[in-house]
Amino acid sequence: MGLRVAIASDHAGINLKKLIQETITSVSFTDFGPQDTKSVDYPDFAKLACDSIIQNKNDLAILICGSGIGMSIAANKINGIRAAHAESTITARLSREHNNANVLCIGERITGVTHALEMVQAWLAASFESRHQKRIDKISQLEK
Repeated sequence: MGLRVAIASDHAGINLKKLIQETITSVSFTDFGPQDTKSVDYPDFAKLACDSIIQNKNDLAILICGSGIGMSIAANKINGIRAAHAESTITARLSREHNNANVLCIGERITGVTHALEMVQAWLAASFESRHQKRIDKISQLEK
């Protein structure tokens, strides 16, 4: 089985969410919604996707809202989640390599489509560099 990736958005991120799934075919996506642009609350969808990581049903998650910030804040409230709000391919890649981020958060309203797809591809292709494990362990000690 290949990489399993949860994906979710709020109403402001639904178009990018759909495009990512249509464009990136190298992973298996589980779509946690929503399916239309009716106004919804991003914490509900962040929780669904992140819980699937905690339950080992998915390896990683991609969360999309208008800015990416709300999804990041919500996801980081969940023990075991290291969500990175990225705005460049470099920060997306480094979030995996240095921080072992298991969630990538993107803002549809502030990130161009081509750039967003490049960020996702860079993030998915990156892998954690174990020399940073000591720092990840310290982050885990901060969890409630």
